[in-house]
Amino acid sequence: MTEQSPYHLPRPRLTPEQATELARDRFGVAGVVTELGSNQDRNFRIETDAGSLVLKVANPAILTVELEAQNAALGHLANLGHLGNLGLDLPAVIAGIDGGEVQRVTIDGQNLNLRLLTYVDGHPLTDAVRLSVGQIRGLGDVAGRLVQGLADFEHPGTDRLSQWDLRRGGEVIDALLGYVDDDVRRERLRTVTEVARQQVDRVATDLRVQTIHGDLTDDNVVSRTDAETITGVIDFGDVAQGWLVAELAATCACVLYRSPRHPLAVLDAIEAFTQRVPLTDTELAALWPLIVLRTAVLVVSGEQQVHLDHDNDYADANRSREWLAFATAAEQGGAVLEALIRFVVTGEPAPIVATDHPLAGTVDPGAIIDLSVTSAAFDAGIWLEPGIDGRVAADAAARSGHAVTRYGEYRLSQTRIDTAEESVTLALGVEMYLPAGSPVTAPIDGTIVVVDADTVRLEGADYDLWLTGVHGGGLDGQRIQAGSGLGTTGARVTVQASRLRGIRPPFFVAPSGAAQWQRVCPDPSALIGLETARPLADPAALLERRDASFARVQEHYYAAPPQIERGWKHHLIDMHGQSYVDMVNNVTTVGHGHPRIAEAARSQWSLLNTNSRFHYDELVRFTERLAELAPDPLDTVFLVNSGTEAVDLALRLALTYTGHDTVLSVREAYHGWSMAADAVSSSVADNPKALQTRPNWVHLVEAPNAVRGKYRGMQSAPQYLNDLDGDLAALDDEGHSVAAFIAEPVFGNAGGVLLPDGYLTGVYEKVRARGGLCIADEVQVSYARLGHHFWGTEQQNVVPDIITIAKAMGNGHPLGAVITRRDIADRFALEGPFFSSAGGSPLSCRIGLTVLDIMRDEGLQGNAEVVGGHLKRGLEQLGERFDLVGAVYGMGLYLGVELVLDRVDFTPATAVAARLCDELLLRGVIVQPTGDFKNVLKIKPPLCLTVASADHFLHALEDVLGELAG
Repeated sequence: MTEQSPYHLPRPRLTPEQATELARDRFGVAGVVTELGSNQDRNFRIETDAGSLVLKVANPAILTVELEAQNAALGHLANLGHLGNLGLDLPAVIAGIDGGEVQRVTIDGQNLNLRLLTYVDGHPLTDAVRLSVGQIRGLGDVAGRLVQGLADFEHPGTDRLSQWDLRRGGEVIDALLGYVDDDVRRERLRTVTEVARQQVDRVATDLRVQTIHGDLTDDNVVSRTDAETITGVIDFGDVAQGWLVAELAATCACVLYRSPRHPLAVLDAIEAFTQRVPLTDTELAALWPLIVLRTAVLVVSGEQQVHLDHDNDYADANRSREWLAFATAAEQGGAVLEALIRFVVTGEPAPIVATDHPLAGTVDPGAIIDLSVTSAAFDAGIWLEPGIDGRVAADAAARSGHAVTRYGEYRLSQTRIDTAEESVTLALGVEMYLPAGSPVTAPIDGTIVVVDADTVRLEGADYDLWLTGVHGGGLDGQRIQAGSGLGTTGARVTVQASRLRGIRPPFFVAPSGAAQWQRVCPDPSALIGLETARPLADPAALLERRDASFARVQEHYYAAPPQIERGWKHHLIDMHGQSYVDMVNNVTTVGHGHPRIAEAARSQWSLLNTNSRFHYDELVRFTERLAELAPDPLDTVFLVNSGTEAVDLALRLALTYTGHDTVLSVREAYHGWSMAADAVSSSVADNPKALQTRPNWVHLVEAPNAVRGKYRGMQSAPQYLNDLDGDLAALDDEGHSVAAFIAEPVFGNAGGVLLPDGYLTGVYEKVRARGGLCIADEVQVSYARLGHHFWGTEQQNVVPDIITIAKAMGNGHPLGAVITRRDIADRFALEGPFFSSAGGSPLSCRIGLTVLDIMRDEGLQGNAEVVGGHLKRGLEQLGERFDLVGAVYGMGLYLGVELVLDRVDFTPATAVAARLCDELLLRGVIVQPTGDFKNVLKIKPPLCLTVASADHFLHALEDVLGELAG
């Protein structure tokens, strides 16, 4: 690559301080200056008392007449906007002190052109985690509006040499290909773009040319109202003559860049654009290869910029997604994409209607089998077995004579686990299981094409009908009428309609492309004598219904949550058949959908379920088991329904037993939602007014957080205990007596932070010396979750007076317990009898026993130790690479990752944590933030988590951390 290359465009050298002086001296503007990102120019935002402005410093290679053309284009479009024909906020040009709109200066030997523009207010589309369909359509629509607005704009400065002009796309790629260091990538670029260039060259002379914006992408648009509506365009640095269709190609390349796993999302942008600007036949033929070329130009340009301008973080941060966009474009079949593009611009066709000649005679609606996410046929993880659909269907056909699958069904059997890629789950056709040799009738008029020995295509007037498992004999090329015989069948026939003439569509597609593919491949059910398929699941509509009837204070994960309707082990599956590794569900200890628990519940329900005032075996066996597991001298069990109830009861036990008036609780902790449990909870994340609303019987002590607390390090216990001495002395002076100290033995609400060594030993000694009791809230950290220990207190080598447990006990069934000494329980009896209507029911006890049996039989405590250790080491390695990771907490399968903006001050990265969780969801991982600052990833999955799933989580987290760090 030579320095004389016309595409050698390193950014001008200019500091914010120099920009401040230039804005003052040339435009009379003063304010706070910050640099904005750019590939080849320098842009600075200036915050003045009157509002925001943008100082644009053009690349020295950009001619003055080209900048004048940009200004003129803005003026031209602003006039259209004034007339109401454009409807977009645009920058306005501000003249310099001398009246010139372009200011020429010399800085450090560089001759530079400056311009000052108004700042277009709004949120950039780059803020969105992923582009919605509305935003994608908005991009296409705005691109179309700009093409309309610039159609009659002419200026000598638009006839320019630009590397973004796709008329020179091949030339640019040839010139910059040498900047790609990787041999494999470089060769892939060369071969893919060569094909695309040839396709464009065949129609190039027929493509319309006009002035275009050239870069209508997420970087250059903003929304100042709702996020779905684009209200402004902020940059016109690429205004030039070019192919009209290249405007759309640039926008579509942006969509691929933002949604690389959903390539058909470009169809929404194309449809919106062509509703504004219809494309010619040759432009439709050229569009997909131009999109491929645009992604290639982005890649080679980005590589060049990083080589020439090593501190260009903007260009460097974009590289990985640019490569992913190119790879996605390169993987698509050009003929299929062109056919899809042509289809979406031709309008909505009529649906398939019923026929008088169903394909295989009368079909019983009762023969339709359920292969959806909620199908009972897929219990106990059977859906993961290869060929399960065929076996389920064959069994149904054996019982009923035939079986039929549903069109438009998201099939669980197609779901893949431990992957960031979309599972391809939506069925675009119907399968019929019939007796071999059954006759088949043509349901419509058409021409027969024998594709192979097992497949025929019936070319009808409006669509093709693809049939596999039909032996068409010698009918190839014949025109037949509805009702004519097509031949005979094998045991399985697939029926699929397609409006892509002559192109065989996929039978299964990913949910992201479902809407477009279902337009292409309509429901063929009417052709086999059945009603059309039921509507697809709509998680957004269900969420609206939830909000209408369910108190919204009962929050849900994620702003746009997936509709989860099935679980298996440590996986959750939504209604679209997408799987997620469940890294947050410590309630479901032994895993989702466990067949032993399902059978225990079924069998006990069929026998008896009542309350614990009756006498039955299950209660005795369960409480004996819990007492055996508890550390000596704890030997007595109360059964309740939840952790909140357990904490509430534990506090009452302590207050009654001691007769004292004060409970010590740790700051930042959460213990439950009842009046008493909330009273000892001080987490401001769970209750923003927690610190101001504690009752006078609760005294808060310093949170023993060894990482971000008042005193830091695992040897900080003496300092915290010294502070506790001061608290206790103050209570003595005020005449208060300590009834209890309550704390989690691992600081769960902070994300699994281990307490300083010896902390609980010291606290328990001091509290007991004053006649108080020690309560260990083990609701989150007990039941083998720590791997090395069954109880959290074992990690601190202490035995509490009262243990509260829940969550893990019932694997999601409402079950909690308090375990204490007999003398404490007997003292409580003086207050009257205790009773919980459902606590200790036969069903609860049976499920509780089954959970303990499964943990023992499947070695889940050992698994928590092994997999948890592997996971923690992986998290710590990520912490060595990414500064966002401030600390890694915990042990076993109770871990936390604290995200910080800087490691010195430990500033919480709250917004980053929320964004990271959203990004992980898109990669098939469910995790949520915790802590008072909502910046700690709480990692507490079912104890059956595998190393493979832990690695999937680590890879996904690495990917997102890399994006966020960039």
